[in-house]
Amino acid sequence: MTTRRGFLTQAGLISAGLMIAPNLLSAKTSKIVGLQLYSLRDQLPKDVKGNIAKVAAAGYKEVETFGYSKQKGFWGLDAKAFNNLLKDNGLSNPSGHYDLNQLFVEGKTDNLETYIEAANITGSQYIIVPSINGEVLKSADQFKGVAEKMNKAAELCKKSGLKLGYHNHNFEWRPVDGTTFYDVLLKETDPALVHMEMDIYWVVRAGQDPVKIFKQHPGRFALCHLKDMDKTNHNLNTEIGKGTIDFKNILKYAKLAGLKHFIVEQENYINIDPYVSIAESAAYVKNTLHV
Repeated sequence: MTTRRGFLTQAGLISAGLMIAPNLLSAKTSKIVGLQLYSLRDQLPKDVKGNIAKVAAAGYKEVETFGYSKQKGFWGLDAKAFNNLLKDNGLSNPSGHYDLNQLFVEGKTDNLETYIEAANITGSQYIIVPSINGEVLKSADQFKGVAEKMNKAAELCKKSGLKLGYHNHNFEWRPVDGTTFYDVLLKETDPALVHMEMDIYWVVRAGQDPVKIFKQHPGRFALCHLKDMDKTNHNLNTEIGKGTIDFKNILKYAKLAGLKHFIVEQENYINIDPYVSIAESAAYVKNTLHV
């Protein structure tokens, strides 16, 4: 990963970012923008409190978590302490990515129960499946089996006042037995129970059209990931608005899709400090995209 982490001191990071681009945080609208904290996976373990404060300073009002476990919590903080940290910084946590491979591979719900507990403590609405072990995605019959387990998991979430969601990559469109995993998911899961989080970058990487999918399945997409594609290397991300993805056109269909949460994510940084990068993306979403 190429960054300029050493170029800006941690203490002056946000102010230095504003010197580079003084209008970054002067949002013209009050749109709520979220950040998937995986964007800062290298930074958070070192100083979770300081880095959460910097997320708020970069213009975000919501965060989407990842990596929680009952033993380690959220980067060393239990759910209650993490929730207090978010509140202290004016942040909310509407959704989180939780590893549910124990359920899909082994058929066990032990981890899910701990996730439900943590999600309720942090005030979340959605437990999101971030990905699925490929070992259970080798046939159309396996696809249907996973969809069935997803419906059951969603029922458990509903009983606890939560909703289940699914986040895509690009493997979901790999043809298997005359179909794809994504097609089976949309057909076999209950629309009232299983909500989709479209990662627009990965949809485009898969050669699919986000708008076409929205039109085919209106109302199924409660959340989306905004992640732009670098113009030179499509394997890399860049700040929202600097890449190849036409977010302006795609998000004209936000209401049709059912979108309620717009979550910035960046998996890598090219010659820019991560905090300057996420501030640029937040400002672009607020000021330029019509969501």
